[in-house]
Amino acid sequence: MTRVLVVAASAVVRAGLESILRERTGIEVAGTTAGSLALADAVERTQPDVVLVELDRNQEPAPAILPVLAPGAGLPALVVLADDDAEGVASALRLGARAVLARDAQPAEITAAVEAAAAGLVVLDAAGAESLLAHLPALGRAVARPGAETLTPREIEVLGLLAEGEGNKQIARHLGISEHTVKFHVGSILAKLGAGSRTEAVTLGVRLGLIMV
Repeated sequence: MTRVLVVAASAVVRAGLESILRERTGIEVAGTTAGSLALADAVERTQPDVVLVELDRNQEPAPAILPVLAPGAGLPALVVLADDDAEGVASALRLGARAVLARDAQPAEITAAVEAAAAGLVVLDAAGAESLLAHLPALGRAVARPGAETLTPREIEVLGLLAEGEGNKQIARHLGISEHTVKFHVGSILAKLGAGSRTEAVTLGVRLGLIMV
């Protein structure tokens, strides 16, 4: 059974996606949430295999709602419903998505993408793939803007402990949370700061005045 957490700002969209998933044998809706503020807690509480996110660029910025869910890190796979333009697809992939579909994808496409992502496959619909390939050279020159997204108080706490050289287990004990949640926060910090490693994240955090060492 594949457990799925549904994330969407609109209650109507959440209900629609939940209905689609419940029709599919072998998929269980583990829970739903509206956005980034409750996302980490929802992942910790429901322990999903897949997080299905409807991403509306007119609402919450992508890095605020899509933490990096790194393959092999014991975190759920990420399936994103987004605009099928090159920037939308590239943004979702940079933030760890395993599957990216258009927001108006058909129910069968959504459930197939969820199952494929849970199996470790990467999925792009035809329109998204064509758009991405057509703009690949330009996208390759894009540079993340450090500090473009604000870290939450908890993420700043985690970043401070990273600066002290603590590992995931130590941070989990220090904050009274699970290692799973620590990994989730670290991924979100890296995405928001545009950092490629923990060391780089700490360096950027110091430069931006988020932490002191």
